[in-house]
Amino acid sequence: MQKDLPFELGYRMPAEWEKHEATWLSWPKNPETFPGELLPEVETTYMRIIDTLHKGEIVNILVDDQKSEKRVRNLLDSDGISGRNIILHVIPTVDVWFRDYGPIFVSNKPKGNELAFTHWNFNAWGNKYEDLKQDSSIPEKIPLSKFKRFETGIVLEGGSIDVNGAGTCLTTEQCLLNKNRNPNLSRSQIERYLMNYLGATNVVWLKEGIAGDDTDGHVDDIARFVSRDKVVCVSEEAKSDANYKQLRRNLEILEHAKDQDGGNLEVIPMPMPGKVVYKGQRLPASYANFYIANKAVLVPIFNSENDLSALETLQSLFPGRSVVGIDCRALVYGFGSIHCITQQQPATGR
Repeated sequence: MQKDLPFELGYRMPAEWEKHEATWLSWPKNPETFPGELLPEVETTYMRIIDTLHKGEIVNILVDDQKSEKRVRNLLDSDGISGRNIILHVIPTVDVWFRDYGPIFVSNKPKGNELAFTHWNFNAWGNKYEDLKQDSSIPEKIPLSKFKRFETGIVLEGGSIDVNGAGTCLTTEQCLLNKNRNPNLSRSQIERYLMNYLGATNVVWLKEGIAGDDTDGHVDDIARFVSRDKVVCVSEEAKSDANYKQLRRNLEILEHAKDQDGGNLEVIPMPMPGKVVYKGQRLPASYANFYIANKAVLVPIFNSENDLSALETLQSLFPGRSVVGIDCRALVYGFGSIHCITQQQPATGR
């Protein structure tokens, strides 16, 4: 095994609830992703997200040019959102899905808590959108030169994995074993990459993602760690719904899964919001696409009768954080939600 692999150097991917230095975002602007009146609505959603985040950590926002920088700053100022915790970076992007194309940070906390980042290839979810593949270069462009960089050489999106920070990783067969990602890699070879670069010594493989998801089953719409041994998993009660069977199967897998130490996972079911449809197309609306920040948990809501239940479930699991529901009906029209647009940068130091 190479000596310069992150795992050999003591690095691992921290859990999302561990302390952040910052959150990274890209400002929305792609008219194909958010056509017509959707874009202003998405900008309003972003301002609500940024307003919640900046009270507890730095918010780094990528904008395309100086004109965009001025406009975004004016929008934030006019909404009363300002302060040194908001930093705008003029770095052009094609779209907003920073979770999938941005760096994935790792830390070697036992050896001094140094931070590094891993750079995975982004092929726009199996070559579905040719122009979006340009965003694969973003980790090279953002100001992270003080951190060690590890090139993995394979395709992986941040939304396809979720970790407990202790060695266990959740993912799906539909995504990571899909031949439109790494056709020459076997399951065991992919597991080796997850261990070598993210410190995942134990991988729990779920089956399929939710209906309407163009990412081929990202796990951050299905199941998420909320502590070292607790996982929330969305479920669908309506047997006629397209998600019923696949989500039930994922729930069963989790109920029989083990953590990195051979212990059982506590699985907490959480409802789905029901169908969210735009122009006849079902969208991947899920409460599992929440984001755990330093002081808050940002939860997508969809004007559904299940919104309150999802918020109450997560509040019971994060008593030390404010659980904030954010209307994501406009944002999810782009086939993603809060977790998809964010990426945490862990804090350094002890």
